[in-house]
Amino acid sequence: MDNVASTQLELESAGVRMNEGRGIVVLAYSGGLDTSCILVWLKEQGFDVVAYLANLGQDEDFEEAKRKATKLGAKEVVVEDQRREMVEDFVWPAVKAGLVYEDRYLMGTALARPCIVRGLIRVAKRVGAGFVSHGATGKGNDQVRFELGCYALCPDIKIIAPWKDPAFYTRLSGRKELFEYARQHDIPLPVTEKAPWSIDANIVHISYESGILEDPAAHPPEGIYQMTTDPEKAPDTPEILTVTFQEGVPTSVSVAGDKTQVTGPLEILFTCNKIGARHGVGRMDMMENRTLGIKTRNLTEAPGLTLLHKAHEDLEALCMDREVRRIKSDLSTRMAEQVYSGFWYSPEFEYTRMCVEESQKTVTGAVTLKVYKGNVYVLGRDAPVSLYNKELVSMDVQGDFDPPDAQGFIRVTAIRLREHQRVKKALGENK
Repeated sequence: MDNVASTQLELESAGVRMNEGRGIVVLAYSGGLDTSCILVWLKEQGFDVVAYLANLGQDEDFEEAKRKATKLGAKEVVVEDQRREMVEDFVWPAVKAGLVYEDRYLMGTALARPCIVRGLIRVAKRVGAGFVSHGATGKGNDQVRFELGCYALCPDIKIIAPWKDPAFYTRLSGRKELFEYARQHDIPLPVTEKAPWSIDANIVHISYESGILEDPAAHPPEGIYQMTTDPEKAPDTPEILTVTFQEGVPTSVSVAGDKTQVTGPLEILFTCNKIGARHGVGRMDMMENRTLGIKTRNLTEAPGLTLLHKAHEDLEALCMDREVRRIKSDLSTRMAEQVYSGFWYSPEFEYTRMCVEESQKTVTGAVTLKVYKGNVYVLGRDAPVSLYNKELVSMDVQGDFDPPDAQGFIRVTAIRLREHQRVKKALGENK
């Protein structure tokens, strides 16, 4: 079967016939080689393409990307500044919930995807598009995050995923074929040589995977990290800052020696990023389990988010009931898995998030951090209302505590342990 016939079958399975107007497709566009080729390929299939490019704080020449997409034939190019939206609606909930995937990954990419999807569907509804398209591959997590999010926000939308379409990937199977396709269709080629690894960047983090990083034993190449200073080269003088929270949400940052208090969401994250990056905070190198069950190596750097997580975690310990905190910890693990696997817009995520929100009503106060040579140290914390009772805990003041009560508590608690020993003795296990 030739490529045209194969493409026709694929599109017909998505509800579109080749002899009909294919209509409008909104493409999640990055400006890179892959999505530029996809834009042209979609036009070859007869679609009117609206290119959507989200500004999430990545180092990108958005005007140049817009000119490029227009030159390639996009019907419309939308460049939307989603930075504040991402911080307020996705990053702050992640801080409140303490979301960490597999104990280490702060999920800068996973948090960005539902934000992009929201913008993508917003544009699709505005222009009356029946289709959305993306450049995610069939082995990765992003295909799941994009497509689940799109179906959740717009159940009738149809998705065109070229890297899972034989008509596309058998024709453009690798970089060599993409470059040749680009030359044939006058698609501007990258000016500089592509880094030998895959990079994802936004206001929260930069992540690196694939390429030469596919060897788990290989040390990260010198100079790979773009966001943070090498801790060994970080300043010899530590920096001290205080982060204030209101019901779990960061509301201000003040830096020692600076009289200015930063209060806006973007400004708070920018300040934490700047300080954390200067001191080499937030680097991570881990083996990670993708949603499809494939193990991958992931290097990330998230300086500001690391500081905020550290401060929030410490404030919770001061303000939150012990048993609530244990339950919340379990919920955080489950919630992180939901976000990682693309279920931000799912009923289970909504329910879990509602439970976490309830736990944050007492998490108000401030935490002072010292940042130095890649490390973050908590210097102190304060809250207007907390579960800490200085008189009750003091070794010097008895307060409202009767010492003999502890004796009874220990004897009752020990009943289970004593019974366990009795059973082991009866079974002849005690030697």
